[in-house]
This record gives sequence, structure tokens and C-alpha cells, in this order.
Amino acid sequence: MGVPEELRRVYRRQGYGLVGAHSAVKTCHWVRRSLNTGGAEHCYKERFYGIPCHRCLQMTPSLGRCLQSCVFCWRATPGDLGVDWDQTRFPEEEAEEPDAIVEGCIEAHRRALSGFGGNPRVPEAMLEEARHPIHAAISLEGEPTLYPRLGDLVEAFYEHGFRSVFIVTNGLRPDVLAVLSREPSQLYVSVCAPDEETYRRTCRPLVPDGWSRLMETLDLLGSFSCPTVLRHTLVPKLNMADPAGYARLAERANATYLEPKAAMAVGFARRRFGYKDMAWHSEIRAFAEALAAESGYRILDEQPLSSIVLLSRLEKPKKLY
Repeated sequence: MGVPEELRRVYRRQGYGLVGAHSAVKTCHWVRRSLNTGGAEHCYKERFYGIPCHRCLQMTPSLGRCLQSCVFCWRATPGDLGVDWDQTRFPEEEAEEPDAIVEGCIEAHRRALSGFGGNPRVPEAMLEEARHPIHAAISLEGEPTLYPRLGDLVEAFYEHGFRSVFIVTNGLRPDVLAVLSREPSQLYVSVCAPDEETYRRTCRPLVPDGWSRLMETLDLLGSFSCPTVLRHTLVPKLNMADPAGYARLAERANATYLEPKAAMAVGFARRRFGYKDMAWHSEIRAFAEALAAESGYRILDEQPLSSIVLLSRLEKPKKLY
């Protein structure tokens, strides 16, 4: 069964550009901000890794589908809407062709940018570049590893002229990652708890063995040739504790980077925690310092506007552009 119309209606209302039966794009806040400031303000991906923010396309091939229901997730879940739909399944026969998804995403992305035409604050040359994205973030919503042809989708982006592709996963499909036919430029795994009890309370897995699946994924990361990242989305009084526990997971994964980041009370997340529950950047920085002391990773950079800090054992982050 495809994505229920009740969910699709909510996504349209939230500004998602729906593509085919199960994909979507959305022009992120930082793309808009970069265009409106002529590139003066941009996201952490540009600051840390050199990716031109205004040329980033953010998408999902697995709209509405996930194996977790995290406290801080902004998406509308079937449970939020009282819809009877199994969001953990993605029948292979429902998977659309990767080329069609990429082409549909580029078209929807361009439609979303059309409103910037004629804006005196937006340089025409920069807008024209934005219409031709070269970075794909497979991270918008849902769990990408549920899409049965994820490796082919990464390949399709490269074949359409994209120079870099990020995958952001919750790590609950190590079986998919183990046989991924094409690696991304960088692989993110969301690790939002230092132990199983905190994981169950924070990430609320929809499968009984979520933590063991995540640990299997961490054990796999050393087999990837691309840089790997552990993303820690943090909420005080929920999962922003025990830096030594997070350090042990970093050691287990031997990840290239660690990225502690403040969870944002946006979208449907506001039903579960509010602005007063969010971490200030100073708190994220302090947590990163404690994590560095426990793990041997060094703080390389930070982006206060996004409340995120970058740690690595490298001397400096690898620029992708």
C-alpha cells in the first residue's frame, strides 16, 4: 500500500514537493538563507565540508516510512494522524525507478526555487547555479535504507552530474548497508543515545531489536571507504548525557567524524518537546568538549547558528569541493 493520502496532504501543506508515489524534496531553510544573503550565510555542510549550500538538493525516496518514531522527529507519522498504515514496510514492487526519482526531484526542486526569480536580494548567477544542484542529501524525511534500490539511487545522482551524495540513516538496516552497490560521498548514522535504555526512550524503535541492529551498523562502518559520521541529535534531560557512553560507540564505529547537534522543536516534534527543552549552542559546545575528552576526537569546527559541533581524529575535515 502506498503513502496514505492523509499523510501526503500534510506533507504538501508543509511545503514538500511530492515526487512520484514515495519520494519528495524540500528546499531547506539554509538554501533559502544562502540565496537571500548572496551566500553570506550558509549551513554547516558548506562550512565543514565545502559543499555549496545553494546547490544542495534535499530529498527522500521513502516518504513517511521509518523504523523509529523519535521524540525529536519533525515528520508527521501515521500515529500522529490516526492513520492505520505500516510505516516500517516498503514492498519492493512499489519501488520506482531511481532515474525517474532523480529527474522528478530536480524538477520539483526547480519549481520550489522559482519564487526567487526577480528578488533583488538574490544574485541572478547564484540562482541559476541553484537550479542545477550538484549535492544531494538523502536525508529529508523517512528512512532511506527502506527504499529497496538505494545504491542505484546514489549511482543515478552521480550519473545526473551530482558531485556528492550524503546518506543519513538511523542504522536499523545493516543488511542493506552491508551490500550497498554504490557508496555515498559521506555516510551519516544517527546515534542518539549512549545506551539501550536511553535509545528506547529517545528513538522509540518500531522493531524489537533496534539497538542490536544499530550496533551491527556501527560494526560495519569500518568497511566503508567513504567518510562516516555519527550524528548525535541531543535534547537536555533526554539523551544529552554520558559522553563516555557516546565515546565508546565512536570507538566501536571508528567513525571519521562526530557531529553533536541540538534537536529543534519544529514540525510535529513540538507535540513532544518545546523550545524551552532545546539545547543552547553553548550547551552543545560543552557536551562536545566532554565528548572530546572521553574519546580522543578533537573539536575541528562549529556552526553556532545550527547548534552543531564537528569532531574528528583528522587534523581538518576533508573538503568535498
